[in-house]
Amino acid sequence: MPNKLIILAALLIFSFSFSQETPEEEPQIEAEEIDAAFQEYDALKPAKAAFYAAVLPGLGQAYNKDYWKIPIVYGALGTGVGIAVYNHDLFKQYRSAYKDRIAGRIDEFTIVDEDGNTTELFTEDQLLRAQDFYRRNKELAILISAGLYVLQILEANVDAHLSQYEVEDRLSFAPFMERNEFDFSNTFGMRITYTF
Repeated sequence: MPNKLIILAALLIFSFSFSQETPEEEPQIEAEEIDAAFQEYDALKPAKAAFYAAVLPGLGQAYNKDYWKIPIVYGALGTGVGIAVYNHDLFKQYRSAYKDRIAGRIDEFTIVDEDGNTTELFTEDQLLRAQDFYRRNKELAILISAGLYVLQILEANVDAHLSQYEVEDRLSFAPFMERNEFDFSNTFGMRITYTF
C-alpha cells in the first residue's frame, strides 16, 4: 500500500506542476496609427464646396484650394455670356430694322444715294431670318452658360469628395500611339495600366 500512496502523491505533484506553469506573456497587439487624412475626413466638405460654387462661381474651387481652376470657370462663363450679349445686340439691330421697314421708314440697311434713290441691302424675309438666327444663337449661348454653371458646381462637389482620399498611381489611364513599321500608319487609342 505504501507504494500506491507514493505513486498517487507523485501523480498529484506532477499534475499540479503542469497546471501551475507560468503563463507566457500574451502578445501585445499595437494598433498602427490611423492615417492622418482619414482622421480629418469631413463629410460636409462636398456639400460646402457645392454651396459656395452655387453662390458665387469659382468660390467652390477656391474652397477646395484649386485656385488654378477659377480663371477657367470665369473664362467659360464669361465667354458664354459674352456670346449671348453679342447675339442679343444683333437680334435687336435686325428687329428694329425690320420694324422700320414695315412702318415705311428708312432703316440702317437701306442706302439712300444723292438723287434720293433707295437701295435695300436685305429683303424683309432676310431680316426675319436674321432675327431668328441671332435669337436662336442667343438662347443656345444662355443654355450653354447655364450648363457650365451647373458643371462647375458639380466639379467643386466631386473634387471636394475625392480630395479626401489617398490616390495611388498603380492604376493609370493614358493615351496610346503606335507606329506600324510596315506601312507607316499610326494606331491611336487609350491604354489602361495596373501595376502590381
